[in-house]
Amino acid sequence: MSGAAGSGPGATPRPAMERARGGAAAGATGAIAAASLPAPSKKLDPFERYLTLWVALCMVAGVALGKLAPGVVAALRSLEFGDGSQINLPIAVLIWLMIYPMMLRVDFASVLGVRRRPAGILVTLFVNWLVKPFSMALLGWLFFQHLFRPWIGTALADQYVAGVIILAAAPCTAMVFVWSYLTDGDPAYTLVQVSLNDLIMLVLFAPIVGLLVAGASGLAVPFAVLLYSVVAFIVIPLALGSLSRVALIRTRGRRWFETAFLPVFQPITTAALLATLVLIFAFQADNITGRWFHVLLIAVPILIQVYFNAGLAYGLMKWLRVPHAVAAPGALIGASNFFELAVAVAITLFGPDSGAALATVVGVLVEVPVMLSVCAACNRTRHWFPAPVSAAAAGPEAA
Repeated sequence: MSGAAGSGPGATPRPAMERARGGAAAGATGAIAAASLPAPSKKLDPFERYLTLWVALCMVAGVALGKLAPGVVAALRSLEFGDGSQINLPIAVLIWLMIYPMMLRVDFASVLGVRRRPAGILVTLFVNWLVKPFSMALLGWLFFQHLFRPWIGTALADQYVAGVIILAAAPCTAMVFVWSYLTDGDPAYTLVQVSLNDLIMLVLFAPIVGLLVAGASGLAVPFAVLLYSVVAFIVIPLALGSLSRVALIRTRGRRWFETAFLPVFQPITTAALLATLVLIFAFQADNITGRWFHVLLIAVPILIQVYFNAGLAYGLMKWLRVPHAVAAPGALIGASNFFELAVAVAITLFGPDSGAALATVVGVLVEVPVMLSVCAACNRTRHWFPAPVSAAAAGPEAA
């Protein structure tokens, strides 16, 4: 073959072949050099970059408010969304201000495209709905009802079990997009994963929480109150977000919707989240200051559960040869929680100063630093997955 290539009519002259080889080698060397260059650092806004600091500041502000102005906090705690609903009105309003902009981003039409790459979605759904809440119930029962029971007592053991179950039964919706961005995740696929989780949450959240809390603790969950919570914190904002998205895209176009309308909510969402955290920590001021050792104990099963589910999802994705841009967000969705919803539901079911609410608040405290560590692990193990093939590397046949 090589001899024929250099002789005969129309054959490429040897100097030309050498130049071509040299050019190809230089191109390959350049491609390797470009691939070895460090990826540009991710640019997050100041709120996302220093989220751990903001959470810590909100905790300090909330605890100070609870200790210095107990009358104000008691008045805010007593406000309910309707007589007997047990839904705290200030928390409900702030949750809506956070969840509605999240739901505006959910594109349920994109769910139909899952058929083309189902493996990542199947792993995400398996971990989130068949493993995560049940493994958390097992860990909560083991640690709180047995290992930690001599230090916390029976009543608080039941409350803490309930709180961590509520936390695990609500898959993350908003912050997943930040974690996906930090790991170069596929944004369209991440959106599909979040959209499907939100749809399933409408149906499974209430029965799973009711079943597992009753089974792993001695507490009875009022199912009607749990349904009110689902309607208030999931159904209403999801419906409003979906209808608004469809109507605005049809009337103003997708470009206006994504570049002009959605950015308006960024400062609103940020302010609502910070205010929610301040209120949560104010409601829990006595628990945080009086039971700081309990906070450390509650963090133990939550940390185990986060790393277990992240590792399980990531390992299954690798085994199924799912691309890293899908595997990393899938692992992060399996690890993180919709803590805004969990806190609101715990407050609704058991009260703002309950042990269950405290357990969900501990989830807020550990969420950011733990998820950043999972992001770092995903980025360091990128080489475990097949490198994406670009059109330039694949040659003219791929173009």
